[in-house]
Amino acid sequence: MPFALAGSYGIWARGGPEPDHDVDFMVAEEDALRARDLLAERDLVVVQPPEDWLFKVFVDDAMVDVIHRVGGEPLDRSRFDEAEVMEVESVQMPVLHATVLMADKLGAMEEHACNLTPVIPAARAIREQVDWAEVQRRTEGNPFAEACLVLLRRLDVAAPHRPNASHPAGAAQG
Repeated sequence: MPFALAGSYGIWARGGPEPDHDVDFMVAEEDALRARDLLAERDLVVVQPPEDWLFKVFVDDAMVDVIHRVGGEPLDRSRFDEAEVMEVESVQMPVLHATVLMADKLGAMEEHACNLTPVIPAARAIREQVDWAEVQRRTEGNPFAEACLVLLRRLDVAAPHRPNASHPAGAAQG
């Protein structure tokens, strides 16, 4: 089933700062139950928290979030079409595109979670890989994301839209 490394570790795999918390993987919502069952069959500890958009897997002392819904919207398999297989800690795995990672990071910002401390260094580290116009499009309507994008532009981190952006969705919109 399609999946991809996401979140802060996805950004780290693309050159961002090393995170100090859980690892995030994404699967399509239609595959979530099967993924959960397969992981449990392999004697991993699988826990369903109160949130209905993910489940957690514990491997030794590590916690892995397996996310199947973002911003209230179910993920479908097409989300992983642009994931790039990369070597992460000597393991080949699909990693979400930098544009998607930044859009998810900014899109998750809300009044109870709007800490810019991890966002600015992450954005700075992978800024050349990101189609910032696409991030703006994907986060439109989220005032926290919009404010962060203004700050990132003022800091010369988020560049204006480039017609030759490396993200296929952004390039197609020119």
